Amino acid sequence: MSHRHHDYAQYEGLISGNGNPRWSQSYYYNAYDPATRTGVLIRIGLLENAPEANTWLIAFKDGLPIFTRTNLNLPYTTSRPVDGLELAGMRVRAEVPLQRTRISFATPDFSLDLVWDELQPMEDCIAMTQDEEGSFAREIAHIHLEGTSNVSGHLIHRGTRMELNGKGFRDIAAGPRNWDALQHYRLAWPIFDNGMALSGICGISTSGGSAYMRMFHDGQRWLRVTHLEDQLEFGPEPFTVASAQWRFTDELDREYAFTAKPLFSWLFPLDTFVLRKQWMEHTLSDGTFGSVFQ
Repeated sequence: MSHRHHDYAQYEGLISGNGNPRWSQSYYYNAYDPATRTGVLIRIGLLENAPEANTWLIAFKDGLPIFTRTNLNLPYTTSRPVDGLELAGMRVRAEVPLQRTRISFATPDFSLDLVWDELQPMEDCIAMTQDEEGSFAREIAHIHLEGTSNVSGHLIHRGTRMELNGKGFRDIAAGPRNWDALQHYRLAWPIFDNGMALSGICGISTSGGSAYMRMFHDGQRWLRVTHLEDQLEFGPEPFTVASAQWRFTDELDREYAFTAKPLFSWLFPLDTFVLRKQWMEHTLSDGTFGSVFQ
């Protein structure tokens, strides 16, 4: 069952890695409004001992990019969202830690001002998974908080203002982040209109091992996922998914299935790793629509 810990809020602030060369803190936010077909992805990575930082900001509408910026070698900062983090033109402020975050960004051609308000509380997906091997968690993070939000605000692209009122997943991670240990990973983060949400992540390491991070919100609480499987049909372009089918079972032995079809994708490198961020429309087997996520 959900076991939200009172100390989770500390991860909106600085967490030291005590000298671990790959220590990282990261903050991830996405949002999508199906009415306007507008979405964004924002990630901030802070590598204490590199020392450097990185940011991704991708915005799209009607399946096409309207603004993209990827900064992979920024100066490190000890500021965090709880303080009001400013990095590469973005200001990220955890106005209420874990519950409400405001992000603003402005350039002459593009700006945004969005607020993530907690819809379902953040929970540690690693702890909920209880992966026996623990290999994925060891290489990716010690803690991986994930939760869903209502997202509201606006974007302005070349003078045209676009409202965004949708939903989004966000995560907060702290721990060693070794992208080079990953051969491949895939994930699904659907938020369904009936209040359900799934965090399903599968990682395959360069040594051939695999591990999951997974949990399910049934509209009332986060639950463990006892079984998860996915079938992907890949598209003609490398790394693209043309369609997907996911099935999973929660700790109450309830079974669920959903399909996914693509809306937008963006490809970019991160050192030796290549990521394809792909937004998908998800539909439960009973026809319930899901907001989009990779």
